Amino acid sequence: MGTANRLIGWALAAFCSLAGAAQPTGSPAAAAPPAPAPAPVAAAPTGHALVRADVETWLDGFMPYALERGDVAGAVVAVVKDREVVLVKGYGVSNVATKAPVDPNKTLFRPGSTSKLFTWTAVMQLVEAGKLNLDHDINEYLGFKIPDRDDGPITLRHVMTHTAGFEEAIKELIVEDPTRLAPLKTYIERATPTRIFKAGSTPAYSNYATALAGYIIERVSGQSFDDYLDAHIFKPLDMAHATFRQPLPANLAADMSQGYGVASEPAKPFETVVAAPAGSLSASGADMAHFMIAHLEGGEYNGNRILSAETAKLMHETPTTMIPPLNRMMLGFYEQNYNGHRVISHGGDTQYFHSYLHLFLDDHVGIFVSVNSVGREGSAGAIREALFEQFADRYFPGPRETGTIDAATALAHAKLMAGYYDDSRRPDRSFLALLNLIGAVKVEATADGKVNVAMFKGLNGAPTYFREVKPFVWIDDASGWRLAANVVDGHVTRFSLDEVSPFMVFEPTPWWKSAGWLQPLALVSLVALVLTTLLWPVAAIVRRRNRIALGLTGRDARGRLLSRLAAVAITAITVCWFTVVILGISHLGFLSPSLDPALFVLHFLSVIVYVGGAAALMWAAYVAWAGRRPWMARIWTSVLAISGLTILWTAWVFHILSFRSDY
Repeated sequence: MGTANRLIGWALAAFCSLAGAAQPTGSPAAAAPPAPAPAPVAAAPTGHALVRADVETWLDGFMPYALERGDVAGAVVAVVKDREVVLVKGYGVSNVATKAPVDPNKTLFRPGSTSKLFTWTAVMQLVEAGKLNLDHDINEYLGFKIPDRDDGPITLRHVMTHTAGFEEAIKELIVEDPTRLAPLKTYIERATPTRIFKAGSTPAYSNYATALAGYIIERVSGQSFDDYLDAHIFKPLDMAHATFRQPLPANLAADMSQGYGVASEPAKPFETVVAAPAGSLSASGADMAHFMIAHLEGGEYNGNRILSAETAKLMHETPTTMIPPLNRMMLGFYEQNYNGHRVISHGGDTQYFHSYLHLFLDDHVGIFVSVNSVGREGSAGAIREALFEQFADRYFPGPRETGTIDAATALAHAKLMAGYYDDSRRPDRSFLALLNLIGAVKVEATADGKVNVAMFKGLNGAPTYFREVKPFVWIDDASGWRLAANVVDGHVTRFSLDEVSPFMVFEPTPWWKSAGWLQPLALVSLVALVLTTLLWPVAAIVRRRNRIALGLTGRDARGRLLSRLAAVAITAITVCWFTVVILGISHLGFLSPSLDPALFVLHFLSVIVYVGGAAALMWAAYVAWAGRRPWMARIWTSVLAISGLTILWTAWVFHILSFRSDY
């Protein structure tokens, strides 16, 4: 579903269309015809023949080493072409303890957010049947109401293109105790996120929105979501080893692959996805091949049709354009065009399984990969990315975008890009907004006019530097992926990169919460408060052992004592918040309703400690300057006062004082 890697990316630095970027931000052209694939600028090189023998030889050279080097237990890869399965093959093991090999026909993997493609396909079936309309207010199909904004309603088109405007919803997304799996209706009614963008204006990936679509499928079809998928997608596609059901049906449970952090450590529990339509699928590689064939062949597999050719085309070729010329969002699928070839895709992550599905539409080829481990240093992400890029380079080579721009202009544009940005996919109104400060998105300009986005790295783990090839369009020469920005009146309004542009953009962070100044100031403030906390008892012990009197009386003594108590309290409550955030991003099951009482207490104490502590530190600084304290004492007390105000401002801006239990 993308969330686990995304949250780790926030904290550490990754759970999920397009022509002149120097133009104002445009409205999404939902029904516009798709732009053609980039025109070749030179004769394209010839690729290898995509036949089983060549694909298998190549994969057998790629996968075993990649899994071993990355400490990944197992994987499955499926390749299809022209209605046929070219190859579906398992690598490694599905259970390290028993050494059970991956069976590509039976072993179940968790495709994570790739599951969404099945939900979107079901929505389009009901659109085709006339039971749903992509452009009607979504509240027409619900038994409750999504809160209004004064800038318009949400439609299913917005939901399918991740432009409904919701902030990131993380609470109770994935759990390990199956008894915590709430009915879909219960989940969507109690977990409705805040709408932070006008519908249709901004791509912001949303698991909640997909769960909402799944609930609409239930209400309109009269069947449970699981029953609908079984009858209308899995059965006609002969997907006998596929299900959204949780826990797994008895006839499939024995075929489920274990999930791992790394293969060298014990297996993890089965992950229960509460927002089930967004990511609860379990499926074999062979069954995913059937699904790819159906979409490549206009909705038909082996004589059985799940969509009309017209509906399939509508789903595949209705782009929402945000930042030209970057990849765009279709209806459920998103573009990952590569080497001049038209590609629609969807990736997916649970905490332990990591997958990607790519369809080369004009070439009638599809490739699916899923691995059952995060791997050492998150190697699962590099494996699936390298697999796609090397597959495309081997079988579908083509020209990449070329161009040059003069050095002075490139440097000026790079400097214009430099700064801190907000990710459109973010927790915005809860305590988890703190992740936006910890893992702030930073763009840097190099001396030679290139740009670097710190959170995006190459396959080798090194920083990626983008070279400008057109005004406000840059390219990574190693991969061919582009970065582009919208610029209005000489100011960058938003930017994105090909890999994420269909569902995520970055907009300049307002100055008052920018990590450019707040992050270092907050860090220095914490250091000052922690040092005071740690050195207070040390100084007391030293004075006692050496029989040295403190030498303070009256208001001076009270001011000093109060400043120390405030420093201890602020340090303690801040450590508590960091512990909650770190536990949450490392283990999503921690972020559950059972945490609510502790959060309420933390919020309550935070109001007392941060507000009261800042006031106490300011009073202590006043007393120090009004009295006859030494200069060093006055300066340090002033540093503590500024630190208390900084931490209070940070707590206010990032909603530590919000008392919100939805996040």
